[in-house]
Parts: sequence; C-alpha cells; structure tokens
Amino acid sequence: MSLKFIFMLTRNDQTVKDAEEHLETVLNCGVKHIGLKDIGLSFEKLKILNDKIKKYGAESYLEVVSLDKNSEMLSAQTAVDIGVDNLLGGTNIQSVLPIIKGSKIRYFPFPGEIVGHPSVLSGSIEEIVKSASKLVSYGGVHGLDLLAYRFVGDVSSLMNAVRSVTDKPVIIAGSIDCKKKILEVMESGARAFTIGTAALNGVYSSEGHNLTSQLRKIIEDVAEIDSKGL
Repeated sequence: MSLKFIFMLTRNDQTVKDAEEHLETVLNCGVKHIGLKDIGLSFEKLKILNDKIKKYGAESYLEVVSLDKNSEMLSAQTAVDIGVDNLLGGTNIQSVLPIIKGSKIRYFPFPGEIVGHPSVLSGSIEEIVKSASKLVSYGGVHGLDLLAYRFVGDVSSLMNAVRSVTDKPVIIAGSIDCKKKILEVMESGARAFTIGTAALNGVYSSEGHNLTSQLRKIIEDVAEIDSKGL
C-alpha cells in the first residue's frame, strides 16, 4: 500500500498566516493530502482553506494541538462545522467522539501523554503502547496520530510497537525532515506521515529551498521508496 504524504500548512504547531498563498503552490505540486492545525488562524480562515482544499480534489486534515479539554472540544466542533475529512490529534476522545458522531470525519487521536507546544510525546514505550491499545478499541477511532519523532527514545522501536497492537492506520506526525525518516516510517508499517515545518523552512532538501522544490523532492522520495518496496 502506498505511503500517504500529508503536507501540513503549519510551522511549529501553528497554521501559518500565509497558508492561503502557500496552498496555491501545494495544489500546483499535486499534493493530495493537506492539513491544518487548530491554532494559528480564525475559524473563518480555516473554513476558506478547507473549502479550497476539497474543491481541488485533495483530502483535508485538522490536527488538534490544544492541550486543554475545552479547547479540544471546540476544535472538534470546528472540524465538524468546516467539514474536514480527517481529525488528527487530541487526547480527550470520550469528549470528542460525541461531537463528531454522525459526521463523515475519520478520527486519529494521539496515543500517550502530550505535553508542551510544540507538542512532545512523553512516557515510556510501554505506556504509549498501552494508550494506543485502548484508543483503537473505540469504534469511532479510525486510527492513530503518533508523534514518534517528538519522542525522546528509540523511535523505530516505538513505531513498531504501536503498529503491532493495531491493524488500524497509523499516521506518523511531527519533526520529519529527511528521506531517512520517511523510510523508517515505511518500514514500521505506518500508512502516512506529515511534514510541515521542514518544507516551509526549506530544510528537507538542499536541492532548492523554495516550497515547490521541497515538495517535489518529498514526492520523489516517497515514490522511490514505494516503488522499491522499501
């Protein structure tokens, strides 16, 4: 199964102010999975972005990085109201599930304990795996949003351990900035990964620091990894 590349119009866990301008570039590069964060822009601007993403045939994502329950519930309602395809992140699933019930939203919460902003994944591998197992037992949870590269420890072991407890899709999010990490994601059996800051800051590829060059290199690397079955 082909690995999904989700481009996040975000930097340091916030949707960037010039997201609409960047969106033109992203769509022109043929990116089909595009995400936003619940911090950084107003509801109205998030809706404009989501509408445009879907108008051009791409799939939309809203990732919740707010840490308190009330803000997370508000973000879940925002996801419903603006009509995103996928809701990522957050940890208060018992509060979120009733909000998104009846919508077509696919839900991928964070396993483990999330602290700080930008978000960091804390705890041991065993604790995170236990959390993952509990989350995927809920019928309204479609998969997991794992902040693997925000974990201080053996990232490959963490990804493999989480993947071993579920057949539901796992998305690897946060701090992916090179082909080596994408390869590690593929080898773990995860279904998708996100990149935002690395591409917007021009550090993913040294072949060109503008966003178009960065996105084309990521797409090229994913295609190569997929084609070789790596």
